[in-house]
Amino acid sequence: MKNASLGALAVSRIGLGAMTMAGTYTSGGGLDDDESIRTIHRALDLGATHIDTAEIYGPFHSEEIVGRAVAGRRDEVVLATKFGLVSHSGGGPGVIDSGAANIRAAVDGSLKRLGTDRIDLYYQHRVDPGTPIEETVGALAELVAEGKVLHIGLSEASPDTIRRAHAVHPVAALQTEYSLWTRDPEDELLPLLRGLGIGFVPYSPLGHGFLTGQLRSPADIPDDDWRKTNPRFVGQAFDQNLRLVDEVRAVGNEIGATPAQVALAWLLAQGDDIAPIPGTRRVARVEENTAADTVVLSADQLTRLNRLTPAVGARHDEANMATIDR
Repeated sequence: MKNASLGALAVSRIGLGAMTMAGTYTSGGGLDDDESIRTIHRALDLGATHIDTAEIYGPFHSEEIVGRAVAGRRDEVVLATKFGLVSHSGGGPGVIDSGAANIRAAVDGSLKRLGTDRIDLYYQHRVDPGTPIEETVGALAELVAEGKVLHIGLSEASPDTIRRAHAVHPVAALQTEYSLWTRDPEDELLPLLRGLGIGFVPYSPLGHGFLTGQLRSPADIPDDDWRKTNPRFVGQAFDQNLRLVDEVRAVGNEIGATPAQVALAWLLAQGDDIAPIPGTRRVARVEENTAADTVVLSADQLTRLNRLTPAVGARHDEANMATIDR
């Protein structure tokens, strides 16, 4: 598989997101840790070196699964994980805390669960409004100096925060939602990142599964799946957003590719500094997603896809949107 550049860090240009290995999406059936481990192994066998997780996934379960899966294969993997949405001072999960003491507790826990002595790419999961970004990055820079962390990243950070963070210590990557479903980063974030030499890791590159074409009605989503109340998956918004999938499917039919492969190929065509991390816990899906590395879209097909209007509706509910630095 070809590589992408995240600052000075080289990763496979299609990675694997491990959030679903701890639940969150339930339309694919119940959790199966053995299948999740087989999925990670298959991803590595297919050349996907970039594995992304976070302490909040579970909490902790996803990191534990990834740690079990990469045991004996650590040197084949670029391990990325995130801190900041678990408070280690008694606040519990969901509390944004990027203070120096919390970072110390978080990194030591992640290293233990991942079974490694270093994290290749360590992200602040959400910007902490109570801790200046300079203080947070200063604490991360200490971890880099100690060798516990090799590169640092930000997730869902605003342009101002990115500039301030990068002035303290080089930021290797920004992780934010980006896909045919969510085009917001194109206006300001991507030009800024490229000017600073920061790579971009799109999460939910398949629109939380919508762009796979597997969902045709809100009834296809189980009641315990968080998408059931996401503004883009309910009512008229769901119906209007099907037009995106239908055009992606039409392009795929022309070249013998699935909708997911077309959506990923479109992202890859946006630059060599973009490395999406489609999430799955199924071997068949990781095989489908990594095959997008060989899908080539024509200029006409790219133009048709570029002209699509992004999804209708806010990309998260109000509570989750409130945690995003803008």
